[in-house]
Amino acid sequence: MGMEVVISLPLIIFSIILGFGCYFLGKHKGRKEAFTTAQVLGVPTPPPGSGEAFPSPPHKQPDNSANV
Repeated sequence: MGMEVVISLPLIIFSIILGFGCYFLGKHKGRKEAFTTAQVLGVPTPPPGSGEAFPSPPHKQPDNSANV
């Protein structure tokens, strides 16, 4: 004996409408967030409490031309 699963037509229509609703509401929310929050590209700031505002400059190799 087989088992029969019955899904009603109103449930199918409700699922489709719910899916479209979630899609369009999420799309609207995502676009609103994209316009309100600016994306900052560049050097990241150090964590608070690290003591340095900017990273130290790279160390230079000593000039050994006098030892030659």
